[in-house]
Amino acid sequence: MLKQQPRSLKLRHTVAPAFVLAIIFLAALGFHLIGYLPINIVQWVAENLKNAIILNVVLAVFNMFPLPPLDGGRIAVGLLPNFLAIPLSRLERYGMAILIGLIIILPLLGSQTGFDLSFVSRIISSCTETVITLILKLTGNLPITSG
Repeated sequence: MLKQQPRSLKLRHTVAPAFVLAIIFLAALGFHLIGYLPINIVQWVAENLKNAIILNVVLAVFNMFPLPPLDGGRIAVGLLPNFLAIPLSRLERYGMAILIGLIIILPLLGSQTGFDLSFVSRIISSCTETVITLILKLTGNLPITSG
């Protein structure tokens, strides 16, 4: 049986991603203030806001990967029934090695054998692009289209 996590630890795993999302939304909303800045720093501020959004979204998406010790893995352990959560929680001590294998070693092996094995990077990239587009639409930086 899984040990019950302390309430503060459970709260940390839900507040941390929410805090990162708040930073991303603030950076996206910052684009609306660019018109009030002196012309000589507009490009610098815009590039920094763009980089803040991209960097934080990539880190947030990566951190939500459902593998312990990442927050996504801990959230998955908390949401799954015990018969699935227990084996997943036991992977925590091997989590970083699994991540290195999935993100670095597997794509390198694939490039040597002629196979594209960088599926984790593609998943993270696709999710990142979707989240950035959604945030830019929600903050009024991209038009919301139907279809």
